[in-house]
Amino acid sequence: MKKKILHILDHSLPLHSGYTFRSQNLFKAQKKMGFEPVILTSPKHEDSLKMKTPLNEDIDGFTYYRTGAVKYTFPFISELTLMHCLYQKIMAVALEVKPDVIHAHSPVLNAIPAIRAARKLNIPVVYEIRAFWEDAAVDHGTYQEHSWKYNLTKLLETLVCTKVDHVCILCNGLKKDLISRGIPANKITPVFNGINPDELKSVSKDPEYYKNWGLEGKRVIGFVGSFYRYEGLDLLVHAFADIAKDHTNAVLLLVGGGEMKEELAQLAREYGIEKQVIMPGRIPHERIAGVYALIDILAYPRYSMRLTELVTPLKPLEAMAMGKALVASDVGGHKELIQDGKTGLLFQAGNVDALEDALKQLLADSDLKAGFEDRGNKWVKSHHTWLQTTSVYQGIYRQVLQIIYGVQSNDGFRFV
Repeated sequence: MKKKILHILDHSLPLHSGYTFRSQNLFKAQKKMGFEPVILTSPKHEDSLKMKTPLNEDIDGFTYYRTGAVKYTFPFISELTLMHCLYQKIMAVALEVKPDVIHAHSPVLNAIPAIRAARKLNIPVVYEIRAFWEDAAVDHGTYQEHSWKYNLTKLLETLVCTKVDHVCILCNGLKKDLISRGIPANKITPVFNGINPDELKSVSKDPEYYKNWGLEGKRVIGFVGSFYRYEGLDLLVHAFADIAKDHTNAVLLLVGGGEMKEELAQLAREYGIEKQVIMPGRIPHERIAGVYALIDILAYPRYSMRLTELVTPLKPLEAMAMGKALVASDVGGHKELIQDGKTGLLFQAGNVDALEDALKQLLADSDLKAGFEDRGNKWVKSHHTWLQTTSVYQGIYRQVLQIIYGVQSNDGFRFV
């Protein structure tokens, strides 16, 4: 009998984000492994979507339950209200679908009601951390590092990790940090980002975008993703301004959107390169492969901060899967994924001259570029497909079910 896994998410498709795409790929991989994922989103899903949603809906063959919108009032009261409503919904869905495991995904506001429900129902609970949300809040300007709000969120995260039956994390940087907080290493398992080789592979250039964006005869340096401040896209525009002086056929293609969009457009105007900087906005997910095909070199100039040092991004893996050469800053999250001089070029984070030099190397040396394309593609397909990175779930669920039920057999686990 298939084990049912009740996943608790902050938000999901149809919203588009790295969080939602990772979630959907995890569910697809779990389904192939023989599990039956069921998904419940927190009230923040409706808040982000800015519209009412059905109480449940089917997306790509998975059932998504919705908690519904919650009216927020004052700080702390709003978080408590959110967690209370989510707890009630977890209990209602659990009584309906009878899951074998509750699997909460960050932030910590999802984990606390999940723990409460799991203990009430006597089933195991797993907590998966994509990033430390207190660090993301620092970049977004919500609060300052080491402020009382920052320290409180960090304390809650640590406490939750001591209470759940197992902790999944995105990468080794997060694991090392949790171990330093006293969480046992054998309680933490990385579930690395991955790629779907059937979806991300070399394809023809998107003919419509190729024509509309005027890319014929151009050398394209590109970025595909969200325009968060920590991505360092202002640094990229600065470096490109110098490159454009000697490479009049070069263009900078920034695909996506976010908080830095207007600032980047203004920078391009100030440098007098607005005609060589193309910012088409967000594009449909199903056309991403054709956009990657338009780009010669991908750039990931993330600034160094706790978030980027600890967390690995998904986009460099996508670039390698598409057979693309890439340049990236030497933050910890990139160093976990990119072998400098073998699968890509790393440069000193925050150093615009180093970024410019790395891009110029690839523009000038076609053999170097081709080597990165080939080796990066082979490496990611050998080590980072979703089926490979998510295979650890089988051992994790077996372990936590054993903790609750005290048996070693894979069979016979039932909802109590």
